[in-house]
Amino acid sequence: MKKMNSKLRTGLAVASVMLLAVGCTSAPSVADLNALTQQIVKASFRDEGIVKASILNTDETNRACSEADASGKPLDEKATSAIEAANLKTIKWPSDGKFLGDWKEGEKIAQNGRGLTFTDDEKTVNGGNCYNCHQMDPKEISYGTIGPSLYNYGKIRGVSNPNSPEVKLIVEYTWGKIWNAKAYNACSNMPRAGHSGILTETQVRHLVGLLLDPKSPVNQ
Repeated sequence: MKKMNSKLRTGLAVASVMLLAVGCTSAPSVADLNALTQQIVKASFRDEGIVKASILNTDETNRACSEADASGKPLDEKATSAIEAANLKTIKWPSDGKFLGDWKEGEKIAQNGRGLTFTDDEKTVNGGNCYNCHQMDPKEISYGTIGPSLYNYGKIRGVSNPNSPEVKLIVEYTWGKIWNAKAYNACSNMPRAGHSGILTETQVRHLVGLLLDPKSPVNQ
């Protein structure tokens, strides 16, 4: 067995002291546990290749949702609305005003789970890994069910009808949802693909095309 590195030993030692300290008086608070977690994480992870340990740093949205999940008490309406409003402000809309890309390229991105590992380099193009959570094409037999089925996503919403007044809203919502899902569902499990830099603007455009283009297999 490899020897434990000094940082990890220090982190665990600090953790033990903290647990003993809070254990002598009362159960540890959320703040105590958060501080303890940060100590352990800091001591246990390091930068490796393109993956930086800072990726584990959580923002206020993730902290609030994690604490709500751990406590078994869902966020109240006020907190939920605040998180969604804050994340909505982070959405970057298409720089050229074009929301729909090539659905064929979108299908490639949806099928691709590559990227974001320490063995990749900065030139590696990330995939969207959409089938990991969603059904999209009825011909696809391997897909996850964490997210809802997206089959007929555009067709159900009337996007095949260019005269529908709802089309603009649906197109913008679809873009926003892919860019930062927490703008519409505060504690969504869906990755914030654009906001987190997982996908580029062009890739998001192609995925919107996959979901909304009448010719896409999603809408057949």
